[in-house]
Amino acid sequence: MLVLDEEVSNPEHGHTPASRPVQSMLEYGLVPLDKPRGPTSHEVVAWTRKLLGMEKAGHSGTLDPPVSGLLPIGLGQSTRALSLLLLYPKEYRGVMRIHSSVPKKEIGRVKAEFTGEIFQRPPQRSSVSRQTRTRTIYEFEIEESVGNLHLFRVLCQSGTYIRKLIYDIGEVLGVGATMVELRRTKVGPLTEEKGFVTLHQLNDAMYRLKAGDEGPIRKLVLPVEESLGPIGRIVVRDSAVDAICHGARLGIPGVLSLSSEIKKDDPVAVMSAKGEMVAIGKALLSAEEVRKLKRGLAASTDRVVMKAGTYPRMWKSHGGKAEPKAASPS
Repeated sequence: MLVLDEEVSNPEHGHTPASRPVQSMLEYGLVPLDKPRGPTSHEVVAWTRKLLGMEKAGHSGTLDPPVSGLLPIGLGQSTRALSLLLLYPKEYRGVMRIHSSVPKKEIGRVKAEFTGEIFQRPPQRSSVSRQTRTRTIYEFEIEESVGNLHLFRVLCQSGTYIRKLIYDIGEVLGVGATMVELRRTKVGPLTEEKGFVTLHQLNDAMYRLKAGDEGPIRKLVLPVEESLGPIGRIVVRDSAVDAICHGARLGIPGVLSLSSEIKKDDPVAVMSAKGEMVAIGKALLSAEEVRKLKRGLAASTDRVVMKAGTYPRMWKSHGGKAEPKAASPS
């Protein structure tokens, strides 16, 4: 981090992500849910919302009913940050059936053709326009084979259709191929190794919470800040937080520190000095430019995550308008 100034955050306002009261923890919570095979993603989100007693919940990256694995579910204010996860690669493990025996060498050759940038047209049953588009396959390996069944692992760009990928491989092989089973094991910083959460675990944890035990639910619901991954961060003064919560752009005087690798137009997370996610925005200057300049705008505010009023208002109206022009110390 590139430190521009130091300032102690007022303990009377906000909380560090780990010390939020339980209701606030849920409001700014992220559930790395292990979706079972069978229900739709929409159904699983609805069950989660009802289990946790939340008014609002949403997911990132739909999984078809037959697919299991990671379905990130944002609760309350956290739904505003789910778009961050679309920036990161996703990992899947699945089983592919090739419809006729093909030499392993030929499978390896075709697999290599589908590694890197590929063209893909979404399947007929999809929620997006069926326009041919490019997607990147970062890694594609066959982990085990038994007859015509092949266990594979794919690390790919968000928005890649794995079923279509397998179908296209079968077309190039000339014998056809079908995806038999699929499981999502990673979305950006959320991985199976770190642990997923089942609906049964959530149900049990809420039962314990109603009995006065917060421990289990705190272990299952992650702070929304866990979705950040390697995105650049800009830490701001307490005096700038509420203005950003009202949609103001971030002025350089309001910045305490920022990631040194930030470049102009990069997506950035605006953070409080306590480590809370305030908003998601876009860098209007590079980190080096912010360091050199005394005035100007450091970042735009595209999606506000924190509720207005969490920190006191310390900005002035401009021209009689209630919305501030830029978040800087008043």
